[in-house]
Amino acid sequence: MAAMPGRLVLVRHGETEWSATGRHTGRTDVPLTERGEAQARSLRPALESMAVARVLCSPLARARRTAELAGLSPETDEDLLEWDYGGYEGLTTPQIRKQLADPDWTVFRDGVVPGDTPGETVEEVSARASRVLARVEGSLADGDVVLVAHGHLLRVLAATRLRQEPRFGAHLLLEPATLCLLDEEHGVPAVRGWNIEPPRG
Repeated sequence: MAAMPGRLVLVRHGETEWSATGRHTGRTDVPLTERGEAQARSLRPALESMAVARVLCSPLARARRTAELAGLSPETDEDLLEWDYGGYEGLTTPQIRKQLADPDWTVFRDGVVPGDTPGETVEEVSARASRVLARVEGSLADGDVVLVAHGHLLRVLAATRLRQEPRFGAHLLLEPATLCLLDEEHGVPAVRGWNIEPPRG
């Protein structure tokens, strides 16, 4: 099978007040900080150098604003929403660990709170990521496909693309307003570049 000419380009949104303090930010529509907007603008030169065939974006404002400042005109895709953290929304990992009396809790391994607001399992996030990947597969024949979304969702999506278990995303650290390039070699999905920070003044 011949390699596709396009790469999958993952873009995490710029900094928000919640991301800066480590709070789980799922469906809460937190705006970019001033620094986050500057980070988003810094993505523009790298993206302009690519042969972009298609752009998809989470509908949340922090992702849409990042796309706009980076010079992109995306389609909105509900499947690119961040992980639904349920009752852990807005909490930091240390706060959750204290609440559970579990010093080793992580969202990738242990998931989200049960009860009235259970949120999503990692498998449900991976299912959404798989739908996105299926939708853009054909567009990779025409060039690069850019996905603008959120940290945990993109880490699960990358694991899914690489044919790994979705929990492998725990090993793929991803900072705000960085780029990742997923390519393939001899028909095998592979990482071309990860967590790439463009030059910032």
